[in-house]
Amino acid sequence: MFDPVLPYGGYAGWAFLERTYEAQRQSFDKSPLITRDTAYFEANIDKVTTPEDLVSDRRLLRVALGAYGLEDDIDNRYFIRKVLEDGTLKEDALALRLSDERYRDFAAAFGFDRGTPSTQLSTFGAEITARFRQQAFEVAVGDQDETMRFALNAQRVLGDLADEDSAVDTKWFKIMGNPPLREVFQTAFGLPASFGQIDLDQQLEVFKDRSEKILGTDDPADFGDDKLQDKLVRTFMLRDQLSGVTTTSSGMIAQTLLAGAISFMDSLRQR
Repeated sequence: MFDPVLPYGGYAGWAFLERTYEAQRQSFDKSPLITRDTAYFEANIDKVTTPEDLVSDRRLLRVALGAYGLEDDIDNRYFIRKVLEDGTLKEDALALRLSDERYRDFAAAFGFDRGTPSTQLSTFGAEITARFRQQAFEVAVGDQDETMRFALNAQRVLGDLADEDSAVDTKWFKIMGNPPLREVFQTAFGLPASFGQIDLDQQLEVFKDRSEKILGTDDPADFGDDKLQDKLVRTFMLRDQLSGVTTTSSGMIAQTLLAGAISFMDSLRQR
């Protein structure tokens, strides 16, 4: 397996990752484990016609879950089968009752609650493996630096979310219901971990208010803009770095920020 190259952390490291992203992705996608798993999925997914078929084949299930960032559920076969069986058409479907929006996207994509599941479409295998490669790379990045994985996830999801034809509040609820994406916004907005325990409508208003003050807009439709995404990621990473040094002296904090600034400037000069 190709390990992503991350020579340093923080925003300087993020700038390096962005600059080398395409080259690193190509090397990662060509690694033997990724090519074997994706080839197997594309060759066999059309044999799957029920949720039981999918959860019974661990190799297929690993790619299917990985494509939606749900790889940690690989051993929760009964739960995943129930999510897929219920689908998203019924009001009481399990995926619709879960706070994590990824399960809803996963169930809707496979469509086992419809007459003909998506597994029977000729293009489905390639669509899922493309998602899997991208998600798997993010996981590999996260194994070295979790903040960068969160940033990659935000960059990918926000572009799609911005293009959705839905209300402002609906998009915010999707942001709040996507744990990795929520982490980016919550950290960037300086909100404590306990913030998630308050009333959901109150959370919504706070998110919108902080977004307006920090990003200059409270409309997620604007989050597809590259400059706005960069501002969000930069704020997220700087706040994350600061949270890691809150117990150190003010002198140490200054040194940390100075070192980060120097590394960042060096990375710019190398562009």
